[in-house]
Amino acid sequence: MKKRTPARQKAIELAKYLRKEQLDYTYLKEIFRYLRKELEVQVTVQPKEEKEMYIPTEEEIQKYYQAVWQSKDMQNMIIIKTLLYTGIRVGELVRIKLEDVDLSNCQITIKSTRIGGTDRIVPIPIGFLELLAMHLEMSRKKGAEYLFESSWKKPYTDRGIRKISAQYSKSAGIKTNISPRVLRNFLFTWMKKNDIEDALIQPYSGHKRVESLDKYAKPANFTEAKEEYEKIIKKFPV
Repeated sequence: MKKRTPARQKAIELAKYLRKEQLDYTYLKEIFRYLRKELEVQVTVQPKEEKEMYIPTEEEIQKYYQAVWQSKDMQNMIIIKTLLYTGIRVGELVRIKLEDVDLSNCQITIKSTRIGGTDRIVPIPIGFLELLAMHLEMSRKKGAEYLFESSWKKPYTDRGIRKISAQYSKSAGIKTNISPRVLRNFLFTWMKKNDIEDALIQPYSGHKRVESLDKYAKPANFTEAKEEYEKIIKKFPV
């Protein structure tokens, strides 16, 4: 095989030739598209390496929540507990309205934002009801529309919730950020470790296919899933 000119040197040579042209990114992109065609160079796409999913230990979760508790910020405490107990995505959390919370049936309705999509219901532990009820009452008195609103009376953004979550990872001295996604990973992994079947997790996890839960290592109805959830959540480390 003939020795190639180093890539940087070849780029300098081409730059001398192209400098007189009025170049911009789009034009240059088109040049190289045609150049690849002339030289019959096939475009190869490198497969993305899947990052190993981080699952914190129960000790790390307890340490993390201890930092939340010590902050004495009641709203943040309820935000983190809601993420921990329900496994909902951060984008779903910020869209929950007061009317979506059904304390009588221990559940929250997660509204779909997709055209033709269906809403789903997630359970909340009986032991969490009193704290959540107090928060709901205070929110109603303030005239809030959403379950979690900032001091500007606006619903939190995804970024705002992630920032809150990250600050407690730092306070707890945990090197890996305990993000809302990590809290979701922890809940479903913990449930599987405690022998909850995928079919009983799927109705409220938001996964379209039960096979998607394989990464957490026969669809069932929500009532059955909720009953099993309430049995096992009593052992939850927080």
